[in-house]
Amino acid sequence: MSQWLAHVIERAAAVDDWLSPVRAEALAKLKEQTWPGRRTEAWRYTSLHAVEDLSLATESSVQAEAPAIAGLDALDLVFVDGRLTTPLADLDLPEGLTIRALTDKSEAAEHVFTKVKPSHHLFGLVNDVLATQGVVIDVAQDAVIERPIRVVNFASDNVESHTRVLVSLGKNAKATVIEHGSGTGHSLNTAFAEYDIANEARLEHYRFALHQGDAIHVGGSHFKLANKSRLNSTLIGYGSQLTRLDVDIIHAGEHAHAKFNNAYLLAPKEHFDLHSTIEHAMPNGTTEENARGIIGDKAKAVFNGRIHIHRDAQKTLAELNNRNLLLSRGAQINTKPELEIYADDVQCAHGATVAEIDEEALYYLLTRGINKQMALVMLNFGFVQELVFDMPNKALADWLQPILKQRFEDMMERS
Repeated sequence: MSQWLAHVIERAAAVDDWLSPVRAEALAKLKEQTWPGRRTEAWRYTSLHAVEDLSLATESSVQAEAPAIAGLDALDLVFVDGRLTTPLADLDLPEGLTIRALTDKSEAAEHVFTKVKPSHHLFGLVNDVLATQGVVIDVAQDAVIERPIRVVNFASDNVESHTRVLVSLGKNAKATVIEHGSGTGHSLNTAFAEYDIANEARLEHYRFALHQGDAIHVGGSHFKLANKSRLNSTLIGYGSQLTRLDVDIIHAGEHAHAKFNNAYLLAPKEHFDLHSTIEHAMPNGTTEENARGIIGDKAKAVFNGRIHIHRDAQKTLAELNNRNLLLSRGAQINTKPELEIYADDVQCAHGATVAEIDEEALYYLLTRGINKQMALVMLNFGFVQELVFDMPNKALADWLQPILKQRFEDMMERS
């Protein structure tokens, strides 16, 4: 057992709140965990050496505000180093929307904890036992929440933090939730979110994992879809010292639809690991997943996308595509798209491509008078930009596009 994990178990014993039964169960499982190594399939290409002996502060007095985004009128919930700094009582909530602190016992929180359990790898269990700060978001039946709900999670230097978000959408409800994480210092942050989406409900979801530098970020977004519910999710990630994200989507009802676009842009020496699992457990479900990556010099990306079609999930339509661009010979990608099918009346496809810069096409543009930087953007940034333009929220797309374009240009200069 690593020194860091031993300290986690010691700290977990002191946590006492209404979630203690859940935490006790997770702690028992955590004590049985073997530290992941190269022989651990889910962590084969991601080393946790940087975490093994990590020792960081668990509290801070840092203050931060939600980053302003032009045209985005959101209900902001701000966490700084694991502390919820937004006074929930001051929020002007529309009818049909309830937001509570995780520390307050509620039926909505118990419901989501019972119905939507993420795949419990080691860090999910750590979050179970240590995430005392979080929010419970409950959207009532038939409620249409026009303002996006943005959960901002800021990690400062030399601090370890853990947060949890629980979201419940009632029948025929509609909402937009944005998970916005960032950090640049030497930090460790785990952030997990669970979504229970009832019959005919619609969720528009975004997760921005914009951690950089020496930050270590591990988290996940987990969705349970009921009959005729719809999920449109976009994930954008940077690499940082270590970023690991798990996305689980469970089709628990018939005629559910999920669209999941994700993109990762890794500057030199960064590491990004994305595991997605789509479980089709019921008939007539549809899934579309598009994953795009640009990997800079000596950066490393890991993509594992799995679609599991259960025996009863007849008439399923599912597609998974992963495309990657390596900016140099030192860039690495380990990609593994998987289809596991136990039903016979389905239409499914999956694929992955890895490419390098097209020197002939670049030369052609240069001979037409286009400068090299612009030519590289035209040739290589477009396939990530497509996913940004596909985002339903125009304010978010307009904010994100120049940020990613500048990051790509910086990556080109450093690769």
